[in-house]
Amino acid sequence: MTQNIRFNVDGDGVAVLLLDVADKPMNVVTPGLEKDLGECIDRVTSDDAIRGAVIGSAKSSFMAGADIKGMVDSYDRGVTAAEAAELSLHVNKLFRRLETCGKPFAAAINGVALGGGFELALACHYRVMADDPKARVGLPEVTIGLLPGAGGTQRVPRLIGVAEAARFISQGKPLGARQALEKGLVHELAPAEQILERARQWVLKGGEGVQPWDNKGFRIPGGGGQSTPKAFQTFMGATALTAQATMRNYPAPLAILSCIYEGTQLPIDKALSVESKYFGKLLAGPVARNLMRTMFVNKGLADKLSRRPAGPEKTKVGKLGILGAGMMGAGIAYASAKVGIDVVMLDTSLEAAEKGKSYSQMLLGKQVERGRISQQDAEAVLGRIQTTTRYDDLAGCDLVVEAVFENRQIKADVTARTEAVIPKSAVFASNTSTLPITGLAKNSKRPAQFIGIHFFSPVDKMPLVEIIVGKKTSDETLARALDYVGQLRKTPIVVNDSRGFYTSRCFGTFTREGMAMLEEGVDPALIENAAKMAGMPVGPLAVSDEVTMDLQWKVTKQTEEDLGRRFDKPAGYDVIQRFVEELNRPGRRFGAGFYDYPEGGKKHLWPGLSEVYPLAHEQPSADEVIKRLMYIQALEAARCMEEGVVTTAAEADLGSILGWGFPAWAGGTLSYIDTIGIGEFVAECNRMARRHGKRFKPSRWLKQRADRKESFYPAPEKDAAA
Repeated sequence: MTQNIRFNVDGDGVAVLLLDVADKPMNVVTPGLEKDLGECIDRVTSDDAIRGAVIGSAKSSFMAGADIKGMVDSYDRGVTAAEAAELSLHVNKLFRRLETCGKPFAAAINGVALGGGFELALACHYRVMADDPKARVGLPEVTIGLLPGAGGTQRVPRLIGVAEAARFISQGKPLGARQALEKGLVHELAPAEQILERARQWVLKGGEGVQPWDNKGFRIPGGGGQSTPKAFQTFMGATALTAQATMRNYPAPLAILSCIYEGTQLPIDKALSVESKYFGKLLAGPVARNLMRTMFVNKGLADKLSRRPAGPEKTKVGKLGILGAGMMGAGIAYASAKVGIDVVMLDTSLEAAEKGKSYSQMLLGKQVERGRISQQDAEAVLGRIQTTTRYDDLAGCDLVVEAVFENRQIKADVTARTEAVIPKSAVFASNTSTLPITGLAKNSKRPAQFIGIHFFSPVDKMPLVEIIVGKKTSDETLARALDYVGQLRKTPIVVNDSRGFYTSRCFGTFTREGMAMLEEGVDPALIENAAKMAGMPVGPLAVSDEVTMDLQWKVTKQTEEDLGRRFDKPAGYDVIQRFVEELNRPGRRFGAGFYDYPEGGKKHLWPGLSEVYPLAHEQPSADEVIKRLMYIQALEAARCMEEGVVTTAAEADLGSILGWGFPAWAGGTLSYIDTIGIGEFVAECNRMARRHGKRFKPSRWLKQRADRKESFYPAPEKDAAA
């Protein structure tokens, strides 16, 4: 037995290798595992008494792939593409030794086999998979900016053809057991408790230790490369569509296609070298660093409630009160009832409350139609949502979420009426997206138990929850709010109180910058398309229509009223006022905004825009428009960091990607600054401030960081060996 693999030879001469990586909850590819696997392969090969081997797992899943935490700082450490390629090439040579050793290897896949774990199984000559709903196989590397670097891009097309392989690998979605069998990625399904024995029996019955692609005369199913017109057409179409979908901001999908295209025209050993070369280029680049760090490492920590204060005991919400049955309240009710929480949804009329509940009924109905849940389960979820107009029905609630109109008087009234009936231990949370929590808490008799829990619409789809800590919010209240978000299986960030908090404040700069450019005479189509080229989901004018300028105008007027002489007109102020008060085009919900919404047709930019804001004779380049839209968001995020609204770069980045759709390739707002380089970022901000206004002017704090070359993420420690 090695440190990471339990090795045993049974009485029939079959070696059983159970993966059990030390000090890891799941098996991952580590240098220690690679070393131990090499020793096990040598032992199987050299011992004439061993007929073949079965690779299984001593843990609940087969293998989760590479240890991403060990790769995430490759770019920051200055790892070159050639050095990164060697990491892939080493594993490729190891797996190649396994499949060419002359003895049969079978994989017994229990639970999950992803990335390098599935690639190890693919290197085996036979694969038995547990017939279990939780069992999955896949190559999800594209989601973290990489490609499968242990043979996945070469073995999969040789098994199922280039078209299927290109889709499977470039989408990165795992497959269930039945799907994997149908596609030909595994050979057999069996109950979980029988997979080792089924794999062992395959070896005993004379299973061959030769891969199909090592047989003379092997041809890729359907052909590969230029040799087959169908395959060539697949690559031409897929490359064009992928470039369009990614706007070339994500290099991994195109690298995957190139890897498959080139590799399938070569013998397997040369093809694996091609794969390693492309893998090295990706790992040594900033996009993979950004995606791994933010969307895997930092998201994983947030999902584990890393910001939860250590002292308070773990809690669960059993009964939840929701004030307001509009879109937000209805969405929160659905998300809570779905995970087993009893919900009391209150509104001014029973009709309004029932309308809110019907939202859950609609969502559940769709899931029943698609076979995702049973009718009985859907009815159970609906049965947990009680509608009411009576505040007395909130008695016994552990937590109450207020989701009424953004009006201080209404919020003050519902706070007082709720606190009169809920337990003294209950937490009161406001779902406000803009009004400072400390100010709202002044209407509470228990400000230590008052907190902001800001959901995003639609709640059933948006993964982020922004938790806002007021000046008097206690650690226990913060812990309980985080526990509730954990129950919902959503990703929380914790921010300190501020007008607009973090997400609304930064997102507002994006929409307002779009309006400012419109006012300057920049072509609205250029504004919208440049935003999408940068990787934003939609343009600033379209998203303004979606959230409605009516709402933006109300928030702006409330801010103006609150700040008085201290109020500084933001960019786009006059545009919003004109569209709401003069043109009566406040957004999509009202049937007209920056876009027209013809009944039964596709929305399109309102032709009248050119009359209201005539096009300037000289138009900026798309790059300049992109820079304005991206820099203004990142600059505001830096201001939030400076002011202590966000306290970690990780949460700033997560909040920007999951909250309002800042491009994931950039890693988030502050990773974007680090990727550009803080010195260059500050210099460009100064240039744009001179040209477009003081909103682009970097603060002294940011300039000093640039002078010190101080990035938002600390530089990794150099290896002792280095």
